[in-house]
Amino acid sequence: MTTTRKGSADFVTGFATGWPEDKPDLMILSLSTAHGVQDFALTKEQAVLIAKTIKETASKLIAPKA
Repeated sequence: MTTTRKGSADFVTGFATGWPEDKPDLMILSLSTAHGVQDFALTKEQAVLIAKTIKETASKLIAPKA
């Protein structure tokens, strides 16, 4: 496991979700960046926690500069 982070973040340019037919207990989250696509398998609990955290964080964002 990596314990250090680089000084900047990659921007996500798109995402898609899906459920594999043979694993209905998992959600697959695909994130696309300039470096390619990464797929993540999430349990229901993980997916709900991520969604909750994104919603809470997004509500605190300021409007982009014009």
